[in-house]
Amino acid sequence: MPNWLEWKGEKEWKLQVKKAFQTADKAEGLSLYVHLPYCEALCTYCGCNKKITTNHAVESPYINGLLREWKQYVQLFEGRPIIRELHFGGGTPTFFAPAELRRLVVGLFALADLHPEAGMSFEGHPNNTTTEHLKVLHALGFNRVSYGVQDLDPEVQRLINRVQPFEKVAEATRVSRETGFTSVNFDLVYGLPMQTADRLQNTISQVLTLRPDRVAFYGYAHVPWKSKAQRLYDERHLPSPAERMELYLQGRKQFLEAGYVDVGMDHFALPQDELALAAAAGKLHRNFMGYTTSNSSLLIGLGASSISDIGTAYAQNSKEIVSWQRAVDQGHLATDKGLILSKEDLQRRRLIMDLSCKGEVHIPACWHFTTAQNELLQQLQADGILEKNGFWLKLKPEGKIFTRNACSLFDAYLQAPDPAVKRFSQAV
Repeated sequence: MPNWLEWKGEKEWKLQVKKAFQTADKAEGLSLYVHLPYCEALCTYCGCNKKITTNHAVESPYINGLLREWKQYVQLFEGRPIIRELHFGGGTPTFFAPAELRRLVVGLFALADLHPEAGMSFEGHPNNTTTEHLKVLHALGFNRVSYGVQDLDPEVQRLINRVQPFEKVAEATRVSRETGFTSVNFDLVYGLPMQTADRLQNTISQVLTLRPDRVAFYGYAHVPWKSKAQRLYDERHLPSPAERMELYLQGRKQFLEAGYVDVGMDHFALPQDELALAAAAGKLHRNFMGYTTSNSSLLIGLGASSISDIGTAYAQNSKEIVSWQRAVDQGHLATDKGLILSKEDLQRRRLIMDLSCKGEVHIPACWHFTTAQNELLQQLQADGILEKNGFWLKLKPEGKIFTRNACSLFDAYLQAPDPAVKRFSQAV
């Protein structure tokens, strides 16, 4: 296993950022992820970094912190950056008032230029994304919104504390499209507590009447050792592994029969959507925000818990809002941890990226699989997931749903040092 090079904190990260920006293709632009962590109510299934509050006085100080953090990065760039991709995640970005979101976007753009093909998106909650939110963000250039639908069954919604009737989702979709958003996407989750095949089938049938441009069909990640709210239910309330697989296959079948393209890794899109077109052309890319059509080599994360990827190194901000806020207010970057990639890390990432985005990968002649990896490769071939032809590995159509398992062939860090320590959820 390759060794991570020593992480030396903020000073080291700043040097890496300066170097990465100097060598990057400036015209390509960078991706910018902004984490807006506040929510008014706790969705008990959620494993994201969030802060529950009804005190909206937190909005302005947090926006101020984001703008200070962005200014520090721009100073490191030693040149005016170009934004190729901008995404607001959370939390609930629409917790923030439209005026505060406008102030944030205007402040970000004051120090950067926009790429002519810039993609700008945000995550919305059907219950609190107002017409004013949509009008303000669209006027600023946002063209895509992703609504967290999760499940439409009343019993499942009650249990996960995410009550949003279908009528709310339909109204949010209608207003988004009337406002001018060209891509309205939904997030759905399978494997939720008390979710059954009939309930999920009904949810997807209702969703398909709204014809979202993209659907992210995620598996519920049961990680109660990380997310305390998930301790409100346990494995007795969850579908078994076999039932969980049945739920996924049923949903996938419904999407394909409705004309959606299986982009990969739980993502489905209409054939004319740019994500489906990029996949067909072999131009799909993936970063911490998921699949994207932008191949920017720089991803800068702003806000508490955000992760940045500059190609040669990763860094994550402090997950605690107070710690993050204190650092940026004092003129520091709030990086809490990170790593610099070795040559072998870079090679592994390329192999994983090719397999997850293109469905095939060319293995270097010098590449060495461990005994365990060879056994896994043989098992994946025997199960009809992968086919091997010389130095090429290719996902079979029926094996696409096991992309994560196939990519694990090249992941040297997948296993925790202590087998008793849980870190991950199920692949499917």
